[in-house]
Amino acid sequence: MFKDVQFANPDFFWLLLLLPLVALWYFFKRKEQTPSLKISSIKGFSSQGFLPKLKPVLFLLRLLALAAIIVAIARPQTKDVSTRTKTTKGIDIVMAIDVSSSMLARDLKPNRLSALKKVAADFIRKRPNDRIGLVAYAGEGYTKTPITSDKSIVLSSLREITYGQLNDGTAIGMGLATSVNRLKESKAISKIIILLTDGVNNSGFIEPQTAADLAIEYDIKTYTIGLGTNGNALSPVAYNADGSYRYGMRQVEIDEELLKDIAKVTGGKYFRATNNEKLEEIYDEINKLEKTEIEEFKYTRYEEKFRPWILLAGALLLLEWILRNTLFRSFI
Repeated sequence: MFKDVQFANPDFFWLLLLLPLVALWYFFKRKEQTPSLKISSIKGFSSQGFLPKLKPVLFLLRLLALAAIIVAIARPQTKDVSTRTKTTKGIDIVMAIDVSSSMLARDLKPNRLSALKKVAADFIRKRPNDRIGLVAYAGEGYTKTPITSDKSIVLSSLREITYGQLNDGTAIGMGLATSVNRLKESKAISKIIILLTDGVNNSGFIEPQTAADLAIEYDIKTYTIGLGTNGNALSPVAYNADGSYRYGMRQVEIDEELLKDIAKVTGGKYFRATNNEKLEEIYDEINKLEKTEIEEFKYTRYEEKFRPWILLAGALLLLEWILRNTLFRSFI
């Protein structure tokens, strides 16, 4: 009966402490309330049975009715809470992914590109309220997915990104400029680019500094990530006769100064990922740094439950009145 029920006026339950006192008063005073006649002997009177002994039931009914009234004035009620969320400050994000041949290096497991795609997918799933787009670049850059709130489309496009779709090379300026082009018309409160590369700028017709200036002009923050171990990494160096890659040790070259400068002038931050765990930590940190503001509206609906208690009290009092004026009438 009281499951999921709360009381608006629980202080009234203190009145229940009076009921035992009333019961004691009735116990000690009941004989005074009943007319009596003293006689020397009751011989000759027929037995009245047990009915007179049940007279206290009338008082018990009245007591239970009083208890029900106290519960009613304590206002039992159930509460139904519903919430609605609204994004007050959304973020538009473009992830610029290097897909040059060096991204097949195996210093991250199973290789740099596969490790990145896994971590990037987790990042996308953690941003349900933001719009996200994908840019892929190697010797040139292109938009894989425009910014969208449909995460299934973004995740599907991310899975499709592979090496060989673009001319080989590392056009950091092209990747950054293409990302800026995707965000420049955005009306979002915050616009960010996450640019990842494992090399140095050696392709494209847009200089990285020029692309960074464009990001500044459109108030776009850029986080840059240098991917790869320090030193040498097992990387593709040639093709085998069957078309598979031949791997060999190659020097890892990342223009960290350039990436640091792009991040600094655009208000972002530079990270270096040398293994799978570090890459995951970097995306987790970016996720924490770029918080979307969510406004939550909570609606509470109360349903009053005192009416059944009032009806119960009325029914008990009616029953007490009927018994008093029928079965127990001649004993009152």
